[in-house]
Amino acid sequence: MDRRSFLAALAAASTGNLRGEGLPPVRAITKGPLFHWFGYYDKLQFDPTSRFALGVGNDFQHRLVTAADRLRIGMVDLEDGDKWIDLGETKSWSWHQTCMLQWLPGSKDEVIWNDREGSSFVSHVFNVRTRQKRTLPKAIYCLSPDAGWALCNDFARSASMRPETGYMGGVDPYSSELAPAKSGIWRLDLKTGHHELILSLADLVKIPWTEGDWTGMKQYIDHILIAPDGKRFAFLQRWGKGIGTGFFTRMCTADAHGQNLRVIEQSGKASHYNWRDPETIMLWTEHPSHGATWYLINDPKVKFEPLDAGIMNKNGHNSFLRGGRWILSDTAPDQNRNQHEYLYNTRTRRKVELGAFYSAPEYKGVWRCDTTPRSSPDGRKVVFDSPHDRVGRQMYLIDIAQVVG
Repeated sequence: MDRRSFLAALAAASTGNLRGEGLPPVRAITKGPLFHWFGYYDKLQFDPTSRFALGVGNDFQHRLVTAADRLRIGMVDLEDGDKWIDLGETKSWSWHQTCMLQWLPGSKDEVIWNDREGSSFVSHVFNVRTRQKRTLPKAIYCLSPDAGWALCNDFARSASMRPETGYMGGVDPYSSELAPAKSGIWRLDLKTGHHELILSLADLVKIPWTEGDWTGMKQYIDHILIAPDGKRFAFLQRWGKGIGTGFFTRMCTADAHGQNLRVIEQSGKASHYNWRDPETIMLWTEHPSHGATWYLINDPKVKFEPLDAGIMNKNGHNSFLRGGRWILSDTAPDQNRNQHEYLYNTRTRRKVELGAFYSAPEYKGVWRCDTTPRSSPDGRKVVFDSPHDRVGRQMYLIDIAQVVG
């Protein structure tokens, strides 16, 4: 290594950005004094033109969220010096998924995020051009591909079980019930605000867990995601004894109205997942065929196929680019506390490292900073959250145009 390369590597290591030669360029798109991030990987962070990237900001990091804590909402103009454009605020958010901030599918003008009015969770549809806002009576979890409807979770119940995905300040009237008939998944019309409970926790426990005993454990819902054609949705049914005691998970799917329920995986260890197409889910779990790894699961047939366990051997936050040709994912901190971003080419079975980014030990537990990479609609950019520059969590952009072609 020549002196110039050595000094460049030394400078990178000093900021925690462990970059090697040949890796695609990375730049920070937010800066202090606020800390900035976006959250989960299955939401539309970019507008359809790939110019504007949504984000949130606050002024603290290493503690639990309280009902009094507020979060700024904004977007970054990637073609105007990464200028931050403020859009509003919310009183309902979590460290991992923030306030479900995202673009309405297909819209260049409207975004949506969750908020709280009194002790009720609501959502706002906001026009970034006109600044007009309308409020819907339920907080959303995920949106249909045609932006006509949303699925909603019980965020107050989640907060009592897993605060990194639940919201503070709400009321759970069924907190004493293990599997209430009036809590579960709601369907919300994004035009009229009409909503109805389409699948209850009481419905779910009627289907026994074949791998163990959930007697005395409290049921809740996590990670709902609608299929690309809008005809079915997947979700994680979870249960446990409370915060800090661990939990078990099984994956289920249902049609768009909560009917035709199907148990997909019930080892108790289902984790991150995403839809590749209307019939295929990519899920990290532990299955008798190949142990703990990524699987492609055919939803109608419930058929498991391991996905290159030799290379794709780390759990992470997964999504698909270019019609499924590429998989974008990351890892939890390794033994040196570096979080890796990478692409995997499903045709050539080639893994492309995008970078390793240091996460200090204080980023742990509920307030850890997962990198959760999100790609732009044009498939040329990836934005992720990271504290590697030692200035707190901020958003960073990787130019992957030369990688994906």
